[in-house]
Amino acid sequence: MLPPQSYVNISFFQPPAFLMIGIPGLEAIHGWLAIPFSSMYTAALTGNCLILLAVKRTPSLHQPMYYFLSMLALTDAGLTLSTLPTTLAVLWFDYRLIGFNACLVQMFFLHSFSVAESSVLLAMSFDRFVAISNPLRYAAVLTNNVIITIGLAIVARATVSLFPVPFLLKRLNYCPGKILLSHSFCFHADVMKRACADITVNILYGLYVVLSTVGVDSLLIVLSYTLILYTVMGLASPRERIRALNTCVSHILAVLVFYIPVIGVSMIHRFGRHLPQAVHALVAYVYLVVPPVLNPIIYSVKSKPIREAMLKVLRRKRQG
Repeated sequence: MLPPQSYVNISFFQPPAFLMIGIPGLEAIHGWLAIPFSSMYTAALTGNCLILLAVKRTPSLHQPMYYFLSMLALTDAGLTLSTLPTTLAVLWFDYRLIGFNACLVQMFFLHSFSVAESSVLLAMSFDRFVAISNPLRYAAVLTNNVIITIGLAIVARATVSLFPVPFLLKRLNYCPGKILLSHSFCFHADVMKRACADITVNILYGLYVVLSTVGVDSLLIVLSYTLILYTVMGLASPRERIRALNTCVSHILAVLVFYIPVIGVSMIHRFGRHLPQAVHALVAYVYLVVPPVLNPIIYSVKSKPIREAMLKVLRRKRQG
């Protein structure tokens, strides 16, 4: 626990640390809950690392589609690593303290990887649009230089969007008695509510970041698929239509796996204040843990080249 201190007559206070919580109401079974959470984290890291190795070691996968898939795997691995240390520390060892600055760092990376994942999904929808609408110019449009530029733009966008957030939180005066967070990691919306100050700027900037990144990306993804559908419906052969749409199935599933929990988290934060805290916590875990687990499964099941390349990597590991 935090050392006892006198906070009388302190005009500006920042807690040395916050106290995290696992799943409210289920503290008695945190040890048991740690087992499925550890399994999911292991599956997420293993699956995404396998995709990265498979693409790197298989020359036939050195194509734009698989480069973007590698970016998705990288952001999923980053998102997993952002929450893994504190979540497992709370569930396994009941270690609930996180330093104030460490909390801000975790929050920055957590939200940055989330924004980056949204950007990667948008880039992948552009890739599918070019591949279907103009297949003859696909390789000419999405050159290695263009893909590198897109990757750098994704990193820059996530970093610039989230860079002000820790500083906006650091300027706030916090309540000495409000150091208990609602999750086992640091969420922006959760941390700013611990302040005893006007948080209007934080709310508005947080809303701006969500709308200018995830909001814009979702609209552009819908636009991309509207244009893809228009192109596909113009194909003469039903077989060609099905084959073209089949190349999009994995990406559509990845989009749904990411955006449905995002919408769920947003709706619960806005309209679900009357719901038990355990529901808030579980929805947040679904948003952060489930997509990195499911994406490698989706692509390994739906994409034969990825599945075969992943199996080759595993065989080499066993033989080595």
